[in-house]
Amino acid sequence: MTGKRILVGEIGRPHGVRGLVKLRSFTADPEAIASYGPLTDEAGTRRIALTVLADGLGRIEGVADRDAAARLTGTRLYVERDRLPPPEEEEYYLADLVGLAAATEAGQPLGTVRAVEDHGAGAFLVLDGPPERMLPFTRAVVPVVDIAGGRLVVALPDEVVVQPQPGDAEDAA
Repeated sequence: MTGKRILVGEIGRPHGVRGLVKLRSFTADPEAIASYGPLTDEAGTRRIALTVLADGLGRIEGVADRDAAARLTGTRLYVERDRLPPPEEEEYYLADLVGLAAATEAGQPLGTVRAVEDHGAGAFLVLDGPPERMLPFTRAVVPVVDIAGGRLVVALPDEVVVQPQPGDAEDAA
């Protein structure tokens, strides 16, 4: 998978007046984010040299004041896939799941993994459908992941329908 870039972190808000930033590292060892070589922004056009400091802080080469640091807030940090260690057995880089064909255990096609989202409560696979589906990336829902074969098997969970409760309509108004 040479040439594929992996999201490894994000630049947070400025810290202090000398250009330091808060870092969100998505690597197994948060301090290892800077050890994979030059990082780039999402477009791959800006090279970002990073030094990791204590307490989740970082120093970015060429950034010496709060205003310059503030302009980088929210910048996602990427590294070339081949610079990362290979995942262990039964582990996956979430980016490697994008593009896999999804089907039920009976072989019914469900679509292709369009994206993997993680908002803090665990990863979800977004299948392009139709219909578009968002499924938790758990062993119960995705018992088979075959990266080499370009597919995964999905055990569709029962739909969860939350019935409106008395007072919900008034709360929404």
